[in-house]
Amino acid sequence: MSEVTRILATIEHGDPSAVAQLLPLVYDDLRKLASLKLNQEKPGQTLQATALVHEAYLRLVDVDKAQHWNSRGHFFAAAAEAMRRILVENARRKQRIKHGGDLERVDLELGDMPTRMTSDELIALDEALEKLKQHDPVKAELVTLRYFAGMTIEQAAEILNISRVTAHRYWTYARAWLHQQIAGGVESE
Repeated sequence: MSEVTRILATIEHGDPSAVAQLLPLVYDDLRKLASLKLNQEKPGQTLQATALVHEAYLRLVDVDKAQHWNSRGHFFAAAAEAMRRILVENARRKQRIKHGGDLERVDLELGDMPTRMTSDELIALDEALEKLKQHDPVKAELVTLRYFAGMTIEQAAEILNISRVTAHRYWTYARAWLHQQIAGGVESE
């Protein structure tokens, strides 16, 4: 009996300490499996391999839901199934209107905002930025710091006292919002 199979049997008998012993033995293989699953997904997947591994692992070793593992292979087959279910749940969540399922994803790069602008373009940007400032002052300030002061996401986040992740999310939103205002002249909420 392999070490993994022995620990799986211990988990099956309700020993919560065995869960901690199992992860180091199977983590690398689970990570490879997760990477393979994610490589089969469409580009733009927001779920990372590490998160997929952790979520699947938690589902597999839940002591409250006793499961029987015949072998290491059985465990990894169940892990693959758990990862598939997680990816399907994630895809369904993204399709919900609440999560923007009715919207078309548009990727905007930093270069989408020109470094040299004509007078008309600069005025249009200023007007759109003023609208954004009324709509969301923090996002408007982030754009000002990034675009006009040339700061990085990290520098602007520090000044605004927000996390880097939040600053990145705000930056993505603000660029799309400004692009829509300038290109389409559409009023946003």
